[in-house]
Order: sequence, then C-alpha cells, then structure tokens
Amino acid sequence: MVQKIYKYVLVLCFLIPCIVNAQYYQEGDTEKEKEPPLTRILFVFDASQSMYGIWQSDKKISIARRLLSNVIDSLKNTEYLELALRVYGHQKSYPPQDCDDTRLEVPFGKNNVEQIKHRLRQINPKGTTPIAYALQKAGEDFPPCDHCRNIIVLITDGIEECEGDPCAVSESLQKNGVALKPFIIGIGRNFEDAFDCVGTYFDASSERQFSKALNIIISQALNSTTTQINLLDAYGYPTETNVNMTFYDNFSQRVQYNFIHTMNNRGMPDTLMLDPLIVYDVVVNTLPPVRKDSVVLMSGKHNIIPVEAPQGYLRLKIDGFDNSMKSLQCIVREKGDHQTVNVQNFGHTEKYLTGMYDLEVLCLPRIYIDEVEVLQSSTTTVEIPVPGIAVFKKSTQGYGSLYVARGDSLEWVYNFRENNPHQETLILQPGQYTVIFRARYADRALYTVDQQFRITSGRTANIKIFN
Repeated sequence: MVQKIYKYVLVLCFLIPCIVNAQYYQEGDTEKEKEPPLTRILFVFDASQSMYGIWQSDKKISIARRLLSNVIDSLKNTEYLELALRVYGHQKSYPPQDCDDTRLEVPFGKNNVEQIKHRLRQINPKGTTPIAYALQKAGEDFPPCDHCRNIIVLITDGIEECEGDPCAVSESLQKNGVALKPFIIGIGRNFEDAFDCVGTYFDASSERQFSKALNIIISQALNSTTTQINLLDAYGYPTETNVNMTFYDNFSQRVQYNFIHTMNNRGMPDTLMLDPLIVYDVVVNTLPPVRKDSVVLMSGKHNIIPVEAPQGYLRLKIDGFDNSMKSLQCIVREKGDHQTVNVQNFGHTEKYLTGMYDLEVLCLPRIYIDEVEVLQSSTTTVEIPVPGIAVFKKSTQGYGSLYVARGDSLEWVYNFRENNPHQETLILQPGQYTVIFRARYADRALYTVDQQFRITSGRTANIKIFN
C-alpha cells in the first residue's frame, strides 16, 4: 500500500510541472508577436523591340538585364521575401502587332534568384508594348495568401501601344486588394505623364538613375518602418490612450490594421509596424471618432503621427438610483447635430471628446438636456430625478392616450393599447398628467374620459379609468 502511494506521488510530481508549463506556454503564445507578412515582388519586364535601342553605354536590354540582375542577386536569402518575373513583348516579332504577348516566366517561389537571372539572359526583344494587358495578367500571378504584400515593379522604355488603359487596370488591382500601388521605372526618357495615374513613377534617364530607382524601390519595400500615434489631450500632450485605431488604405478604403492604442513601459505611445507603401486614412474610434486622412509614411524611418483627441467623461445618474430604471438610456449628440454619437445607459460613465453635447433621455416623457460640457480628464455628471410608477386600470377596451402638462398645454406621451382591457403600467417622470380615454363601444364623443393625476418620485399611482 505504501509503495502504491509512493508511486502515485511520483507520478503527480512529474505531471504537475508539465501541466504548469503547458499552461504557461499557452498563455505565453498570446503574447508572441505576429510574424511579418510575406513580401512578394513581381518584376514586369519590357522586352519589346525598342529595348534593342542604344542607351548610354550599351543597349537598353543589356543595361536593364544587368542592373535588375544585380539587385535581385542582392536579395538572396532575404527572409519573408519571394520574387517572380513576368515579361512582355518577347514572344512574337513586330510587325504584326501581338497585344497578347506576355508571359509569367518565373513564378513566385523560394530560392529562385538564379532562375530569374538565367531567364533574363535568354530573353530577346521582339514585339510590341501591351502594358495594360501585362498588368492585368500580373494580377493573376500572385497565389492566394492571407498574410502577404503584393508589389509590382514595371520596367519599361515606352508607353502603352495596344489601346489598353494601364491606369484603369492599376486602379482595379489596388481596389480589389490584389496588389499595392505599382512602381514604374521609365528607361531613356520621362514618361511621368503617362504613368502618374498607374503608380509611383521613377524617371531613369541614365544608368545611374535606373540603379538608384531600383534600390529605392527595394528599400521602400523591405526596410523596417515604425510609427507611433500621439493622441493629444487639450494641452497638446500625448496622454490619451486605450482606444481602437483603424487604418484604411486611402485608395481602396480597405481596412489594413486595427490597433488599440497602448502606452509602453516608458509611458510613451507604443511603436507600430506599418506598411510604408500605403497611404492611410486613420480613424481613431473615440466618441465621436476622429479622422486623419492621407497619412504618408517615410520608409525606413520612425514616423510620429499626431492626432488631436482630448477626452473627458460623462456620467449619467438617477437620484437615489432605482432598479426599475437600470435599462434607461440616453441619446448623446454633439451640440446642434442630429447624428447620434452614442446611446448611453444610466448608471454608466463613458468617455467622450471634449466639447458640448445635447442629451435626449429615453424616458416617459422625454427629457432634453442641452449644452452639456465635457472637459479634459474631468467627469461631468448629469442627474435626473427618480421616476414614479403609474398603473392604469381599465374596465374595457378602448382608445386613449396620456399627456403631460407643460404650462397651459398638453404634450403627448403615450398611446394606450387598444386591445388591452385590464391594465397597463408605465414608468413616468414626476409631473402632472392627463388621461384621455373612450371605450371602444361608446357611440358618442361625450363619453370621453378626461382624468388628471400627479406622479411623485419613487411612488406608485393607481389610476382607474371607467366610463
């Protein structure tokens, strides 16, 4: 028996650390940073007949091959990167013109740099320049991927020759989330006017500029870019935090990121890793939200984006809170604006941008409170009286409604249920009320009941309605 107990103890001693470690690693997994996305760069290379032209020290095709091969060679063994090569104008001679002349020569894959360089050496210029069609087919070259950045680099010495619309194709690729805004390198002369609507254009009027453009594009695509969002208070200090920020692609309006703003262990806004190739519209989801459009990041640098978001608190309270009112709500609007900012429950405190607000308390009758001011880091309390309860007892079905006295006038509050012959119970704010009622089967208007009563805070009033 002692030996059995001893064995059980040994087993427990072995299992408990395993269980604890398993729990530890499960919890730790939630703290692991996400892997960076896979960057996929597709080079769309011009091999049309004009690339045989002499430019600077050699033929255009020879210079373009050499410089592109050098850049690709430098990317060997780069983590989270895949390359591919599409060529156009290289399969059929001109004339006649073949506007379908493009092919994916090397698909995306790991360790394919030598394959791309080898294929570049084999390609000879022959045909025309179907840029729009090549870009359209390029959109099909990216295999499905949920965590990838798709980048197109177009290298050309001319403009569209097949009556296609490269601008429309590029817009479609971006809006459908197929690829980011393309890069275009124009060889020999400036084609900026033709390609400005297609993507980010680089004028390579010399070999040196060609090489520089390629290096800038690769740097922007791969260099680490950090960003911090400074949510400024009313005094201009970045003290606001703990609110979600949504980053939209300015062009496609697709959501790119969601982050809840955080202060790091040094009390500064936390650093974010954002794609520098996207122009962002940033929405800080305060109440009401704050928007900053067309935010451009500097690639390879630490970017600081200030957003004015001063906030304070609004507390809704019922004097001597009553459980019957725990679900009472209030519409909060900015002063003079009909748009609803929030529907807030009484007994709760919510954070809002500093400023003036108009409130509509959804009680019977409605309470309107205008020009409630929310101040920086302060709590503004709005309090209403405890309501009373009105129990309406009817002897028969009929038609009727309830009104509250506003000076010498009556203001409608509620219509009684026609098919309810017994009683209805309403929670009402303190005040003087009038019931107007007529039985369904009464055939004269003079049988209308006109009955007054008062509601007192925290008390129940029984109102008997008889003809």
